[in-house]
This record gives sequence, C-alpha cells and structure tokens, in this order.
Amino acid sequence: MQAKVVTVGLGYIGLPTSALIANSGIPVHGVDISQHVVDTINAGKIHIVEPDLDKAVAKAVQDGLLKAGTTPVPADTYLIVVPTPFKGDHEPDISYVQAATEAVLPLLKEGDLYIIESTSPVGTTEKMMALIFSKRPELEGKISLAYCPERVLPGNVMYELVHNDRVIGGVNEDSTKKAIEFYSQFVKGELHPTNARTAEMCKLTENSSRDVQIAFANELSLICDKAGINVWELINLANKHPRVNILQPGCGVGGHCIAVDPYFIVSEFPLESRIIGKAREINNHKAFWVAEKIKEARKEFQLKNNKEPKIALMGMAFKPNIDDLRESPAKYIVQRVLQDANEEEYFIVEPNIHEHKIFKLTEYGEAVEKADIIAFLVAHNEFKGLNIADNKVILDFCGVRR
Repeated sequence: MQAKVVTVGLGYIGLPTSALIANSGIPVHGVDISQHVVDTINAGKIHIVEPDLDKAVAKAVQDGLLKAGTTPVPADTYLIVVPTPFKGDHEPDISYVQAATEAVLPLLKEGDLYIIESTSPVGTTEKMMALIFSKRPELEGKISLAYCPERVLPGNVMYELVHNDRVIGGVNEDSTKKAIEFYSQFVKGELHPTNARTAEMCKLTENSSRDVQIAFANELSLICDKAGINVWELINLANKHPRVNILQPGCGVGGHCIAVDPYFIVSEFPLESRIIGKAREINNHKAFWVAEKIKEARKEFQLKNNKEPKIALMGMAFKPNIDDLRESPAKYIVQRVLQDANEEEYFIVEPNIHEHKIFKLTEYGEAVEKADIIAFLVAHNEFKGLNIADNKVILDFCGVRR
C-alpha cells in the first residue's frame, strides 16, 4: 500500500502521531535514523513508554497501514517531527529540521503538503520554505507549507493528540486551509487557523507561560524553606482564593518542551524577555539547590551518627510516571550529588526504566528499606503511600508525602 503520509522522526511525538494517522485508515511511512527504532516498529512493537501506544502501533502495523524505514518515500503529505535542541549558550538548533527537509526535498511534487510539528524558533517555517524553493524553484506556489505544534502531555499522548485543539499556521491562506483539511481527518479538537509565525510563537508562549508559573512555585519553596513554612500547605491555602491557582513546586523543570522552548524566545529577544529569562534561571537553580540540600543532609547524618549514610535518590524522569529523562532536573541532581560522593552508599531509583547506561538502578522497595536518607525527586505513583520507618531522614522535594 503506497504511503499517503511520511513522518520524519519516530520519537515521543512522531510515533504516536504516525500510529494515530495510520489507525484513521491513512497509510503512513515513518522515518527514523535509528535502525533499531525502525526494526522495533516494523515488528509491531514500541521503543518508548506511553500508555495505549503499544496497541495502536501493533494494530497499525498488522493492518499494513504503518511501516518504518530509514529514508523517506514518495507521499502526499510530509510531517517533520524531529528534535530541536539548543547549542552553545542555549541557542536553538534547527539543523535536524533542515536535515529532515532536505531528505524529503527530492520527493516533493505539485500539490503536496509539508508541515513542521517540531518546536521551532519564529521564522523557521519560512526559512524551510526558502530552502525548498531555492533547490526546487519549480515548486514555488505549487505546494502547501504549514506549522502545527503538538501540545500533548506525556502519559496521555494518545488521547490528547485526538482531543486537544490545534493551532495551524500556513505560509499563506491556501496552505493553512489544506493543513486544516489534513488534520481534520483524525483530530476531534478544534482547529484554529493562523499564520506560520504566530503558530510558532504560540507553542513557545504556551511552554514559557508554564515555566514562569512553575518558577513562581519553586521560588516560593525556597522562601518557605528559609521561613520555616510548609510550602505545600501554604499553596493549598492560597489556592482557596477564587482567583489564585499556584502550581506545585518540584526539583526544577525538565523535558524537551518547558525546559527548552523559553530559550528560543530569550535567544531571539534577549532584551524584551526578562521575566521568561529569569524564570529559566530560577528553575535551573532549584535543581542545584536540591542537590545542595541532599549534601547538607549527608553531612548532618555523618556528624550525628559518626558513620556514612546510605542514600536513596528516588526518581530520575523529568515528571511523574513516565520513562523520559530528557533535560530532567532529577537526573542532574543525581549526577551532582554523586560527583563528590565518598564512602556512602547510594540507591538510585527509577521504576519506569529497567536499566541505565551510567547508573545502577535499585528497586524502590529495597532502596527505601536499606537507605538512611530518602530523597524524593519525582512524585511517581509507586512512591506514594510507602511505609517508611520513623528513623529514616526523608527529604521530599516533590510533594510525594504532603
């Protein structure tokens, strides 16, 4: 069955999107540079943890509507769903978007639709349009180009891809219209038309807004620690106000969206984005502060008991109940604490992954039983309601025991 859609990138967004489109009856060819990823998907299996994704991929592959490969094939619609990390001093890196665009460039034909879903700096879609038309000038005015960012929550991706509203911005009105027609085949949420630059900025704005709100909560936690106030109780009480909705503090901010996207604005508009830039500083500092708190507890235990403590570091994912460690403050904290480790014993816990290239992982029940100091870094469900002996030192940085 000839592919109607090519998705370039089969990661945390690309694979669920591919499976969703395929299960809507549209043949999809997914592209990834990893042969392991390609082989896994073609076997009807998945390489990431996401509820219901395994069933969706298995069905799509079994029905012959989803295939994977390391190179693109001819299609009618091309979705670019590759990472956009940063380089140097938090400058956005769109080289993966460009490489993906160059990969599909020879296959583009009149009437095709090209869409970027990757989080991108403002103007990226127009840059890729200029690149395409510089190499394929005969296509100018003959293909549609648009930007449509994802806005899903890890752990609930399969539902939110269908039901969340989408913002769709074309380089012109015809491109916007064609992109909306495409998404309307499998998205039940409302599709909001705009232009490409506004759609790009909308994605960055959404995640920067979250980052600023989390920074306020994290800053409160630092203040409350000095003031001897329980920050969880304080926020709960403050939120009783009908117009106040403070988020919960944590160890910082991670993931490939909220911890990264604000830099795309700060990098391009450094003088104007003062609150956004400061929020990034606060949330990065929180992870450093947590690591220092764990070190302080270690020293206090040594002085009080005249022996080295056993320390459990609970969680490494960037948020609860997922296996994604990208930009994780908890992973940074673990690394920082271990940098100046001495004779003390550490139990590193992450219930959502089986093994890690660097750290030896311990089952959470064993870690809690053996450790003298238990530092909760991520509020995984497994950590809630644990029976912990009264003689243990508990450091709760994520509200798992509030």
